[in-house]
Amino acid sequence: MNTGDAILIFFGGLIPLGFAAYTMGRRRAFSTAADAGTPMHSRPQQYGWYAVVWMAIPAIAVALVATFAALLGVADPPVTMTFVASLVLAAGGLAAGLHTIRPELRARNHLDRLIRWLLLGAALVSIVTTIAIVLSIVFEAIRFFQVVSIWEFVTGTEWAPDKAFLVGAGRAGEAGEATYTFGSVPLFAGTFMVTAIAMGVALPVGLLSAIFMSEYASRRVRGLAKPVLEVLAGIPTVVYGFFAAITVSPMIVDLAAFFGLDASYNNILSPGLVMGIMIIPFISSLSDDVINSIPHSLREGAYALGTTRSETIKQVLLPAATPGIVSATLLGVSRALGETMIVVMAAGLRPNLTLNPLEDMTTVTVRIVDALTGDQEFDSPATLAAFGLGLVLFIVTLSLNIVSTVMVRRFKQQYD
Repeated sequence: MNTGDAILIFFGGLIPLGFAAYTMGRRRAFSTAADAGTPMHSRPQQYGWYAVVWMAIPAIAVALVATFAALLGVADPPVTMTFVASLVLAAGGLAAGLHTIRPELRARNHLDRLIRWLLLGAALVSIVTTIAIVLSIVFEAIRFFQVVSIWEFVTGTEWAPDKAFLVGAGRAGEAGEATYTFGSVPLFAGTFMVTAIAMGVALPVGLLSAIFMSEYASRRVRGLAKPVLEVLAGIPTVVYGFFAAITVSPMIVDLAAFFGLDASYNNILSPGLVMGIMIIPFISSLSDDVINSIPHSLREGAYALGTTRSETIKQVLLPAATPGIVSATLLGVSRALGETMIVVMAAGLRPNLTLNPLEDMTTVTVRIVDALTGDQEFDSPATLAAFGLGLVLFIVTLSLNIVSTVMVRRFKQQYD
């Protein structure tokens, strides 16, 4: 019996047993109330779920113990034995739970306490996952910074890991006497440039779309426009990459040639524009929801004072919606900072420190993917550079989150 069959039988056994536990718990509550002649503390269905909890906890505990024992290499219990033990303990837990049902049993309080612990566990999962991600990056980044100077990495203007690749491939003689050059400034310059171009497209278009749909569009137009606009969020990024490389880049080259400018087909402007189109639904949808959530009393008060609709939007609605707009903008910036596929398909891989968006550039995430998908050794500087880039990018993103949080709190104190 393979693992898939065992999981299927496991859930196929527990789900019917859980249904039986719920039914038996309700019946036990009715019969106990009739025999004792006193009302039960909780509702019958709550006693049914109480019995289900008593049944499920032992079975899940056995499954978790067997899983962790196999993962840690402590033991490898047979699937059949685990399955049988889970069902036996589930039946035992069900019998014990039914035995504890009494008129004075506070089943509702026990269920509320269990739900509170489940919600706490769900919150802790995200926190523990974040800490694990940070630690995994930090430990590997420390190994990289033991080889490369942090100051050189942060302030260096040249990214040339070719010699590091030769050393990692066991061809140190071809690398010569020169040291590695891991200056990350060109990579972050490309990242910030493509983000600025994307937000220059997404922020005004998305915000104006949100204002139109919330304040000017009729119910019918809004019902058609908003779903169509949000379709952009569901298009795969590889499709955007094809669009940027095949359609937008040649258009930019032809347009630049018309004005007498020289543009590369792998220019950074093309992925920036397409990425801005991709981010428009995030800005538009969130800003629209924020503007619609503003109390109508603010609008009515502004109209009562004689302001026009445009004045009400500029002087009342937008200031009141600033916290939500800042949050939507931050989401768009984070999306742009982490985008990889569009850039690698339309802008190329060459680190280039320039202010000309018509030239080819690359970003931090593209170099991370390139470093981790090469054929060099994992402990070579060329590979470990990905963790150094990831750590700096994480610090940059965290700084943006802190700044946006401060701004949101300041505006909330002013307009709440």
